Amino acid sequence: QCPIRPGGSYTYRFTITGQEGTLWWHAHSSWLRATVYGALIISPSPGATYPFTRPHGQVPILLGEWWNRNPIDVVNQATRTGAAPNVSDASTINGQPGDLYQCSSSDTIRVSINSGETKLLRVINAALNTDLFFTVGSHTMTVVAVDALYTKPFQTNFLMLGPGQTTDVLVTADQTTGRYYMAARAYSSGQGVPFDNTTTVAILEYKESSSSTSVPTVPNLPAYNDTQTATRFANALRSLVSHDHPVFVPQSVDQNLFYTIGLGLINCPGQSCGGPNGSRFAASMNNASFVLPTTSSILEAQHFGMKGVFSGDFPDNPPVQFDYTARNVSIGLWSPVKGTRVKILNYNTTVQVILQGTNIFAGESHPIHLHGYDFYI
Repeated sequence: QCPIRPGGSYTYRFTITGQEGTLWWHAHSSWLRATVYGALIISPSPGATYPFTRPHGQVPILLGEWWNRNPIDVVNQATRTGAAPNVSDASTINGQPGDLYQCSSSDTIRVSINSGETKLLRVINAALNTDLFFTVGSHTMTVVAVDALYTKPFQTNFLMLGPGQTTDVLVTADQTTGRYYMAARAYSSGQGVPFDNTTTVAILEYKESSSSTSVPTVPNLPAYNDTQTATRFANALRSLVSHDHPVFVPQSVDQNLFYTIGLGLINCPGQSCGGPNGSRFAASMNNASFVLPTTSSILEAQHFGMKGVFSGDFPDNPPVQFDYTARNVSIGLWSPVKGTRVKILNYNTTVQVILQGTNIFAGESHPIHLHGYDFYI
């Protein structure tokens, strides 16, 4: 839809059908989502409760990115030149970078807690481009939900959240009365890929020490390329399903889709672009690099039967099979084909999607989400 005009308003009406937990909203106009976002919390229905001991309070913790420029100028420059967007100048917690940055100490976010209390932290990664590690200094976190789905509780010292992901944790004030940093910084495993290597902090402050001016100790965070810790955290996630409380899982599949995901390069005939060797960066799935339609949205075109907006031939498999993890991939595989191609599915189709990252140009992590659906992993 078109953006809401300045001074205008728009009311969204939607039905909640079984969802419960932490989601979020953000602007959908270019990179305005870098600063226009917030938490969307769905509490248990009246008379219901959490599948864990009710906490003494809850606090949304929104992790974000900050540029010392208009973020629209940042993305426009990347679009114009074909280079990767400039990395952010800071990460933020609830809009503030924290007192490890210059000139920001008075604005550091503080979360108050009484000794012995348990708080529910609803942690949201609202960053555009960055996977983030998160920790609470000297405290153990108990993970209880991810992306508005409850999980089997498990304890951890670190979270790793991809862009758009939410994780709910319980934190108990069981340490010496004082002030403790909550901290986040990038997880970036791509070799030679620039990233924002700064650390953002907020303060967990025991109310008994609220008048203290002591500086908290900066907690240890995993190394920026600690894939082992990131993988260990992801592997610990489990649903609440048990033999006593089974849920339906599809036993047959109607459509099998195999999608390779990677970052490639497109030549710039007659000019030099800002990517490697004068080329232009282009992300792709199955060697197709998406082109946003200009005359209509894809959903409008589908609904009204409009022709020429998209083609319905998005491939179910990559056009060429190769060693997707190899570092020396044939240069003939580096250039995706640009287009607005769509995979159309019949209603109620059960789909198996296999996602395979490639090492074309550089290996990257690729968070993915599908609007309105949960996955069986």
